[in-house]
Amino acid sequence: MTDFLEALRHLLTQLTHEAPAQAAWARLLETLVGDYPADASTLMVLEQESLRPVAVLGLPDEVRGRRFRLVEHPRLAAIAAHPGVCRFPPGSELPDPFDGLLDEALNPVHDCLGVALRDDDERLTGLLTLDALTPGALAALDEAELAAAAHLLGTCLRLADRLSTTRSRLNEALEQEAHPAGIQHWNSPAMRQLMANVALVAPTAMSVLLHGETGVGKELIARALHARSERHQGPLVQVNCAALPESLAESALFGHRRGAFSGAVQDHRGHFRMADGGTLMLDEIGELPLALQAKLLRVLQEGEIQPLGQERPEPVDVRIVAVTNRDLAAEVAAGRFREDLYHRLGAFPLEVPPLRRRREDIPLLAGHFLEINRIRLGLANLRLSPAAGTALLDWQWPGNIRELEHTLARAALRALADGPAADRRRRPVAIARHHLALPEAASATPAQAAAPSLPPERPLREASEAFQRDYIARALAAEGNNWAGAARRLGMDPGNLHRLARRLGLKEST
Repeated sequence: MTDFLEALRHLLTQLTHEAPAQAAWARLLETLVGDYPADASTLMVLEQESLRPVAVLGLPDEVRGRRFRLVEHPRLAAIAAHPGVCRFPPGSELPDPFDGLLDEALNPVHDCLGVALRDDDERLTGLLTLDALTPGALAALDEAELAAAAHLLGTCLRLADRLSTTRSRLNEALEQEAHPAGIQHWNSPAMRQLMANVALVAPTAMSVLLHGETGVGKELIARALHARSERHQGPLVQVNCAALPESLAESALFGHRRGAFSGAVQDHRGHFRMADGGTLMLDEIGELPLALQAKLLRVLQEGEIQPLGQERPEPVDVRIVAVTNRDLAAEVAAGRFREDLYHRLGAFPLEVPPLRRRREDIPLLAGHFLEINRIRLGLANLRLSPAAGTALLDWQWPGNIRELEHTLARAALRALADGPAADRRRRPVAIARHHLALPEAASATPAQAAAPSLPPERPLREASEAFQRDYIARALAAEGNNWAGAARRLGMDPGNLHRLARRLGLKEST
């Protein structure tokens, strides 16, 4: 209990001041249930009628990317409604949300219990679940001890929520807009740094230049910038610059008055006026014609627009978020983009990293997309086989998150079709490696395989640590985030692995 209280104190400190790291949640769950004879356990917090797993033991890390609505999961709803420790008989007909996720054989869970986390006013704040494959394995569990710990944790979660009301309101918008999965607690250092920069620049009036490859989620980061800004109650207007006809682009952006040109039968506000008091997202900004770039620069410098057919300019208050998958510096050098506009738009540049540089996040994203497809196909559960999970980590993902989403959607259909037709909607479905239809070689081309994977100016120590961090993350994902299993897979002593992980930033120091 002493270790649990210390872990709870550490978590409460983080909850009060900032979003807690995943390692803090994992440490808390380990100290709370690590000695129980359970094959799997989860710690979930309640967020807007849905339960979000913040820590798991014995389950793949992709579970943390899922959301469980109480109305869709009767077993979780039963735990939430129970005043104490809720046990389910081995033959319970209530579907278990974790059936099929514990092992390759898709064995159902035979022993299951859970306890609701509540505050002093008996309001639900989360759930704790324990599952075992062997019937009766949890029979000797001390229910009074577990219930006491759960009540203490539930009260602390509510207290931290009250102490951090302002931060929670800001983060609520960010969680909804930052990513389709609503993921804020990323595994990768690259995404944690990006979201820290989003939080830093969002409240300012600075223009932001978002750049990155196709499919990385730039539009969703732009939404997060708006949601965290002081303009969040104003409009967010999105413009695809590549889709603007050159002859009508000026009118579309800045507006026109009736009779300004042939066909102008009524006044048009334009995108800048629509976004007044809010944010204007200029997607594919590199496609904007040079002539219009000069007029856009003037608007940014003067803070006013002049609609076509109007004699005088009028003030406009707009924050610009420019988005591109092009190298604008190269476009400037080639004379296709104005250098002064490039510097004006890039007051605070942000790169959204490609998926191959943030492999630690793949399990979280996969869990989200698996849950979407489970609901869409009406399945009892949908999971990745260990080989499929490894294949996702090994692939280069040239299409990034969008490619991952579509790959898993196709794989879910293939896996469903492989099973007995009469039982498709009642059985857990496993996605095998061949269902993904990914090429065997993770390197995209022979030329890429032959070329150095790291730039020569990168320090050797930094490159070595990046490789170690990625290799350990893959082993963890393959072992369902189980450190002991990862140590065996890597041929290391568990203590040495924990020390190395802390040095590499994969675990918090204790």
